[in-house]
Amino acid sequence: MAWFRRDGSVDPDDTPTGQIAAVSIAQIVEEADAEKGTDAAATASETDVHPLQQVAVTDLERALADRHALIQMCLYALDRARSGGVVERLEEGLAAIGVQALRPDGQRFDPARHEAGGAIPTEDPALEGIVAETEVTGFADHDRLLRAPIVTVYAKKTP
Repeated sequence: MAWFRRDGSVDPDDTPTGQIAAVSIAQIVEEADAEKGTDAAATASETDVHPLQQVAVTDLERALADRHALIQMCLYALDRARSGGVVERLEEGLAAIGVQALRPDGQRFDPARHEAGGAIPTEDPALEGIVAETEVTGFADHDRLLRAPIVTVYAKKTP
């Protein structure tokens, strides 16, 4: 296969480097070394070099720590917000990053996921152990419980 030169002429002996045999390349390198010689490459200074993976892990850890701190700050602000609109906006922003508000009203009380803050007596056996209302909203970051909701639970009425 002939290759074109810049001046437009064609040299039939020119071959793309991808088609040159390895033996030929080794011979070309030996000839170049014999004619001009090459110096050994200097070793790189490692004082400022950090493996890419180590930097990435450090950056990831920092980003996760920052995310956790921001979530905690938002929960702090939520607890002190006096405006329903502010609370709603903060909850929407947290939900957008996977932090869900937990209001288990009507669900069966689960001591592993809920904190009992009080009880409401009931004579209805179907309501016994059901969350009547959420006193303090809880939050979960995906599957990880950040703060258990404090709830009032229906309890069997004692005579």
